[in-house]
Amino acid sequence: MKNEIHHKKMTVINGGHFSDLEGFYEEISQLFMKDEDWKVGTLDGFDDTLYGVETDITWKDYQKSKEDLGLDLTKEFYENKIKQGKPFNVQLIQQKLDELIAGNGQTLFEILIEIIESHKNITLILD
Repeated sequence: MKNEIHHKKMTVINGGHFSDLEGFYEEISQLFMKDEDWKVGTLDGFDDTLYGVETDITWKDYQKSKEDLGLDLTKEFYENKIKQGKPFNVQLIQQKLDELIAGNGQTLFEILIEIIESHKNITLILD
């Protein structure tokens, strides 16, 4: 008998390919936006990219990404937004930065994981 199980698409995010958020966006653009003329460049943009996507995502080398996109980079991410000021809500970002420094905030890695997990048609496998 033939195997009738329908397999979902499998997408691999390779943590070895990048070490910062820009690199992550580049990786995502390669995976999901091959035929588009815009690239992912923000967290919201990343979230938008995943709408309607049905796939299993394996994040290879996720431990590396967890470190790369960890505390230091997240602090820098928020500090840059605060420096830039508008259009960013500086008070909100300062609050997020304070939480992060106090050990209660999410790192970029955790934010990315949360975005992926908010999409019900996507199964995330950390490898």
